[in-house]
Amino acid sequence: MKLITLGFLIVLIGILVIIAGMFSTVYQSWKTGAEVGEEKPAVRGGGVIMIGPIPLIFGSDAGAVKVAVILAIVVMLLAFALFYLPRWLV
Repeated sequence: MKLITLGFLIVLIGILVIIAGMFSTVYQSWKTGAEVGEEKPAVRGGGVIMIGPIPLIFGSDAGAVKVAVILAIVVMLLAFALFYLPRWLV
């Protein structure tokens, strides 16, 4: 498989994951919609900003930061693996 084809495939998978996440968020908010007078559920969040191979990790609580750290490690390993692929794949 050519490296360009692999790149397009990874971008396509990323777009599909983003779309699936949007549909999941809409479904969850529709399913657990709060009635008038009910307390709203707590919101958790976190993220990773990759600047080259260095991740900047942030989150609203410890659980979100743990998930973001795992995500950062996976992205860093993927970046290093793609960087060190042999030239014959190009």
